[in-house]
Amino acid sequence: MPIGTGIGANYSSRAIIGSFYERLGNTQPPAWVTDLSRRIDSNQSSEDLKWLGMTPVMREWVGGRAAQGFRTNGINIVNKVFEASVEVDIDDIRRDKTDQFMDRIDELPGRAQQHRARLLTDLIIAGETTNCYDGQYFFDTDHSEGSSGTQDNDLVFDISDNATGGTATAPLASTIQGAVLKAVQAIMGFKDDKGEPMNEGAMNFDVMVPATFMGETIKALTMPLVGGGDSNVLLSNQFSLRPVINPRLTWTTKLAVFCKDGATRPLIEQVEQDPIMDAIAEGSELEIRERKHLYTVTRIGNVAYGMWQKACLVTLQA
Repeated sequence: MPIGTGIGANYSSRAIIGSFYERLGNTQPPAWVTDLSRRIDSNQSSEDLKWLGMTPVMREWVGGRAAQGFRTNGINIVNKVFEASVEVDIDDIRRDKTDQFMDRIDELPGRAQQHRARLLTDLIIAGETTNCYDGQYFFDTDHSEGSSGTQDNDLVFDISDNATGGTATAPLASTIQGAVLKAVQAIMGFKDDKGEPMNEGAMNFDVMVPATFMGETIKALTMPLVGGGDSNVLLSNQFSLRPVINPRLTWTTKLAVFCKDGATRPLIEQVEQDPIMDAIAEGSELEIRERKHLYTVTRIGNVAYGMWQKACLVTLQA
């Protein structure tokens, strides 16, 4: 909603705040943010989230019912306050003929949404060194719960198995395809604490890569033929694999595959307060003493790991 252009534009704080909320409602984070994270609403400084063991499997009725209790474990998520503020001289506002001031204000909703991607990306990057709910690193080689057995979602793909695969830092489509297949196979095989398949029938996956892998990843996931004319088995099996190019990733030899099927998610977004804008503007002490206005955006919440069984990290290795 343009508030105005050139001299005489309406830069009242009320109009600016209204513009912020309108733009916020029309601005979304990258699609993967909402697809891979589950929103948990909070009304206190922290939340204890309990993970219940999986629902018992069906059994033949022999000798009456056999009720089973739940196994409990979980995590504590502490909410944090995040902010972004713009301070501007009121004379600069008055003299603004090109709407430079409003351009900066109008970018704040996008910054608020992008911040969600930043927090979750930082979480993903830290997955090999940070514990999740089961006490293991989120990406680890020895997850185990109940009757699941030992399970590995921190994989290595040997690129020497593919003669046309490029290098670990510059893989070709055929290598990326092989790495993705290995991750999907692992995710499909993960078992819950009852020893039952966790992702049976899963078909929808996000393949997250750094920007340097972009071109070959798109080839690997969307072209009918890869690797010298070989049929793309990812497409032939009717999987839906969406390439997610994440420029925030610092990886040079890694990619991650996430399963989007089912009610559970690999990541959690806890929200105590969605972004709000406040202003110290017309008639304020700041205006009178310093001839300035302040506009600030505040968001309260945090992110955490959800179900590691919905994710696999793959490191390319020669």
